[in-house]
Amino acid sequence: MSGLGGAGAASKRVVVCGDGMVGRRFTEELRRRDPSARITVLAEESRPAYDRVRLSAFFDGASAEDLRLGEPDPGVDLRLGEPARRIDRDRRIVHGDHGSYEYDHLVLATGSSPFVPPIPGADAPGCFVYRTLDDLEALRAFAEGRRHGVVVGGGLLGLEAANALLLLGLDAEVVEFAPHLMPAQLDAAGGAVLRDHITRLGIGVHCGTAVAAVIPGPRLSLKTSDGGELTTDLVVFAAGIRPRDALAREAGLGVGERGGVLVDASCRTSDPAIWAVGECAAVEGVCFGLVAPGYAMAEVAAEGIAGGTAVFPGADTATKLKLLGVDVASFGVREGPLEANYLDPAEGVYARLVLSDDASTLLGGILVGDADAYPVLRAAVGGPVPGRLADLLAKDGGEGRELPGSAQICSCNAVTKDTITGAIADGHDDVTALKKCTRAGTTCGSCVPLLKRLLDESGVEQAKALCEHFAHSRAELFDIVRVRRITTFSELIAGHGTGRGCDVCKPVAASILASLHNGHVLEAERASLQDTNDHFLANLQRDGSYSVVPRVPGGEITPEKLIVIGEVARDFDLYTKITGGQRIDLLGARVDQLPLIWRRLVDAGFESGHAYGKALRTVKSCVGTTWCRYGVQDSVRLAVDLELRYRGLRSPHKIKAGVSGCARECAEARGKDFGVIATENGWNLYLGGNGGFTPRHARLFASDVDTETLVRLIDRFLMFYVRTADRLQRTAAWIEALDGGLDYLREVIVDDAIGVCAELDAAMERHVESYADEWAGVLDDPVKLARFASFVNAPETPDPSIRFIRERGQPVPESRTSPVLLGIPAVRS
Repeated sequence: MSGLGGAGAASKRVVVCGDGMVGRRFTEELRRRDPSARITVLAEESRPAYDRVRLSAFFDGASAEDLRLGEPDPGVDLRLGEPARRIDRDRRIVHGDHGSYEYDHLVLATGSSPFVPPIPGADAPGCFVYRTLDDLEALRAFAEGRRHGVVVGGGLLGLEAANALLLLGLDAEVVEFAPHLMPAQLDAAGGAVLRDHITRLGIGVHCGTAVAAVIPGPRLSLKTSDGGELTTDLVVFAAGIRPRDALAREAGLGVGERGGVLVDASCRTSDPAIWAVGECAAVEGVCFGLVAPGYAMAEVAAEGIAGGTAVFPGADTATKLKLLGVDVASFGVREGPLEANYLDPAEGVYARLVLSDDASTLLGGILVGDADAYPVLRAAVGGPVPGRLADLLAKDGGEGRELPGSAQICSCNAVTKDTITGAIADGHDDVTALKKCTRAGTTCGSCVPLLKRLLDESGVEQAKALCEHFAHSRAELFDIVRVRRITTFSELIAGHGTGRGCDVCKPVAASILASLHNGHVLEAERASLQDTNDHFLANLQRDGSYSVVPRVPGGEITPEKLIVIGEVARDFDLYTKITGGQRIDLLGARVDQLPLIWRRLVDAGFESGHAYGKALRTVKSCVGTTWCRYGVQDSVRLAVDLELRYRGLRSPHKIKAGVSGCARECAEARGKDFGVIATENGWNLYLGGNGGFTPRHARLFASDVDTETLVRLIDRFLMFYVRTADRLQRTAAWIEALDGGLDYLREVIVDDAIGVCAELDAAMERHVESYADEWAGVLDDPVKLARFASFVNAPETPDPSIRFIRERGQPVPESRTSPVLLGIPAVRS
């Protein structure tokens, strides 16, 4: 027999079938309660447990290693790639592919399987499920070079899959059988608001229909139940899950009518030696597809096996999450005697509270677009309504309200405010320590802002040090440099820091100096402060080559300039791609080629697009009144003017913008750091949007303003952001962190509440007047040009390690599996 030897005879032999999130939590809980237990885990996958809640992060830069749930416990015998195949209950043996395992206690944590509707063609090439990292790797490989994907399922998992397709660069559509999105959590009105948010991101939504067949071909054709047809390159089935109970069925254990291994309140099955936890377990015939009930079951089963007594407290299906940048929350019941509703279509906010017949007791609710009130409301379910309904339903209804001690801060791990404040009182005085002590924030991470809030409310002073060399935050350093008129890093660190600096503080200082003085980033000492991209004014690629992105203001370009870009790409054999910001990306340039490429571009009238820097990237535009019959303002002219005004502005993080000529929003302005949408009376200004791993919708800041007022507001917004934001903090997170949020920002830059508007206006004028193209500055300076060499001792020799093959008529890196190379000058041997 296989197993873990060396323990005493009295040690319990515990076999766990499954190493998912709940299986891993069970082993941790049992090890904590009974360190002598001999635990063997039979894992179907070839990799240790990872965070399935954050799967979409895999498409936004997170690696499989990043998603791993810590290192496996060396005291647990983890058998990867060894799925349990059969249970011999009489002999208490589990048989796997590579061995047999005796047990005193067997724990089924087999999870669930994705539901694929039984339709023709569901197994055709190009059809995928969205469940494991292997699924995602296959999806990513297949998606390369393709343009469009359809997700079957508009619930939580389906919308996560749609986000993954966006991150892969595909256009996405969602098909949902129910009349609205997220039918398990939302009502029709909430689903409609969510749909509006999602369609603004460019995702097509089809509700009230189902995919009836998948027809293979050069592209897939999807027949829908309402007689429609969709054409796509790939399909992702994310239409729910089914408990994996086949192992239990074959062993003769009790299963529910709708599937799942039947368990009692102690999570024990019909066989006293076998337990079941997580999505495969059915408590009173009901399975739960959320991680929080699974974790609760894991603790109950661990307590029982360790000799104690515990009872599953029931599943709280309350949920708070952020989907495609939209806050969504539901708690308690969705229907009751009385309902109070709030809808703000302009802000995309919906709230519904379910009340007792006398309106005194809160029974449940739904929040979409703004879930700040969720902790307060969730804690009040079953008790008195915690305030005036009008206040609770309004936007920012949770702002300023004290959370009760019973308020659940972390839904995934069932951590209350009392637990957090107790940990703070015990000396766990930063977010990292709180995570380790309480587990709050360790699963989906959405509660981390609440952890920070509780730390602040407890009077714990949070360290703001930028790094070990500066005890100041970025904003404090900015003020020091501004007030004392410091112009070099040497002067800054000598007077206000220690040591010689590092790769954290040097680029920050370089950005601050550039923001305030607008000198060339490669001038004298500043050159040594830059990170890899700024060091060569180009984006480093995975093979050690660089990309070239000339500025195309507002996406407007002449045929003559297009021809120049084409000729440069052809002559230097560069991979050419249109970017999402209406520019052209030329990839595969060696360091030594960059000046030659840019000489031709600058001579043709191009400037640096700053794709490599923490600066303004693009101002995207639609064609507006120039061409579009729906346009109400000249969006192209405004976009060009704004991009030329703010080009080269160095900032804490990249800045993207958009200008749409009408409410149809073709420039996707509400997904940008600042976005402008034309109205019949002027312009609406939206602030604080972004894409990426955590997309955010920009929020309405000002309505129907004229162009002069609009530009003045954007000037102040950008300069206040540059002055006060933290390192690598996008505008969305910065606004959220401001005390008072968007309302406070409005007080600062509209009402001049703190008296800085004149300073902000003057700072922007200095930037505009002193702007100079960075690449033109390099080409005119032999000293700067000398740095662009692959080998410092052989500047004329190209780097032989950069090699390409041809795909679809273009050069691509020869190897895409090797580690990313640092494209810095080396010594040639």
